[in-house]
Amino acid sequence: MGPTASGKTEVAIELSKRFPLELVSVDSALVYRGMDIGTAKPEPAVLERFPHALVDIIDPEDMYSAGEFIRDAECEIDRIHDLGRIPLLVGGTMLYFRSLINGMAELPPAANEVRAAINREAEALGWPAMHAELEKVDPETAERLNPNDSQRIQRALEVYRVSDRTLSDWHRATPTPRDDYQFLKFALIPEPRAELHARIEKRLDAMLEQDFVAEVGRLRARENLTSTQPSMRAVGYRQVWAHLDGECDFAEARERALAATRQLAKRQITWLRSESDLVTINPLETDPISTISTHLKDRLET
Repeated sequence: MGPTASGKTEVAIELSKRFPLELVSVDSALVYRGMDIGTAKPEPAVLERFPHALVDIIDPEDMYSAGEFIRDAECEIDRIHDLGRIPLLVGGTMLYFRSLINGMAELPPAANEVRAAINREAEALGWPAMHAELEKVDPETAERLNPNDSQRIQRALEVYRVSDRTLSDWHRATPTPRDDYQFLKFALIPEPRAELHARIEKRLDAMLEQDFVAEVGRLRARENLTSTQPSMRAVGYRQVWAHLDGECDFAEARERALAATRQLAKRQITWLRSESDLVTINPLETDPISTISTHLKDRLET
């Protein structure tokens, strides 16, 4: 696990050279085809040599939930176990990790009319106002959501309006997770934070040099894809789309994307700080390959 730009992919690939591992992506953006530059998706040659399950599995017009991730990830984990190998889960979508490890509540199904009403309110008032409403009824959920995280704010309000129970209440009723998995949890958290911010900025500029704007332009030209769909609310894509819509110039879009990515990293680290039984590694001070290898060898020898 780790925040964006912490070097997770490089560490995972190096570990897979040393141990009988198969990689499984835990990233809510890498599931989408055609979203390559802005997601820092590994190059095709890398994926060919080191396949990542759950990469490029749906189109950006489609929805993909945490529940679907659990289903798909468990299938991949079982497949890898059947091969006599070890699944290495790698990514930064903390909700996916936590849902897989701890189990996930069976939430009420989507209610299109309620969802449409929430969207109309948001168009009139803005998502920060909807976040403020959520804070009144479900402060626990609101605290962990960004005021502009429209997808999750929408779902939390929808669940409350449909069931008269908060999302927090539903999560507390989470079913018992599978007991035939044992997880070793490692997190890469670069410190000082300024160094992580510098990495984020360097990677964003590399994406822009690789013509990230053109990639968003191609996606924007797709007939059934809009800026409101979950794939296009991903960090970076949302800001570049706004630039292409004429809402801001290129320089402002870059600054917005940079700020949003840093905020994402902050939220990811906050999630990790609350995770139990986690081995935290600062890759700027400690070699993560050696540290994780030692833990793996100890576990494999027992």
